[in-house]
Amino acid sequence: MIEVFKTNVQKKAQSKMLLCILSETFPSAEINFDLSDRDKVLRVEGDNIEVAPIKMLLQDHGFSCEVLD
Repeated sequence: MIEVFKTNVQKKAQSKMLLCILSETFPSAEINFDLSDRDKVLRVEGDNIEVAPIKMLLQDHGFSCEVLD
C-alpha cells in the first residue's frame, strides 16, 4: 500500500528531520519526500499505512499534510 501526501515542507533539513521521526514511528514503512514536486510530496509505502497518525505527526511539527488522490 502506498499513501501520497501533499505537504508544505520546503527545505531538505526539514524533510530529513521528519524522515527520522517518521522512520522511528513507522519502522517497517518506506518513506521519502520529493521536494522538487510542486506538491512537496511525501510518500509512505508499507503494510497497513494509517493516514491519520502521519498527518498528525506532521501537523504537530508545524507542517500541513493532506492525502493526494
